[in-house]
Amino acid sequence: MREEYLLAALRMGVGADPVPENVSAAARAAFDLRVPGGVPARPVDLPVPPGTRSSPAAETAQPGVRRFSADGLVIDIETTVAGGRLEVAGQVSPAPGPDARVEVRTPHIAKVRVPSGTGHFAVAGLPPGWVSVVCHRPDHPPVFTRWIHVRG
Repeated sequence: MREEYLLAALRMGVGADPVPENVSAAARAAFDLRVPGGVPARPVDLPVPPGTRSSPAAETAQPGVRRFSADGLVIDIETTVAGGRLEVAGQVSPAPGPDARVEVRTPHIAKVRVPSGTGHFAVAGLPPGWVSVVCHRPDHPPVFTRWIHVRG
């Protein structure tokens, strides 16, 4: 099929069938998960501890530990599932200061913590599944991690 015909067919199809409500609802929910004006933190490889055997399973220092970096911040996150609930512990380096806050988000709930003086934070009781961490600092755009899937 030539491109012109495909575009013409798409134009004719627009408005022929309404978008199903569940598709519209899913699109609105996905839109709500974004961080307007935020800076995405990229994953950073963690070194494997000395003495660890090289294998595909030994990709990071510890299973469930991830590191992200952007805008002068490093966000370390450790995820575990205990009793069917997700626990997230981490550290923001350098410590973001007394007016900063860390938001641990799932698609259904977000919990906000004030990091300690050394940048540590922890959240428990979340549902297993998708999780993202956002660091909010005064006078800086928020820095957020990608969504991580944690199985229970």
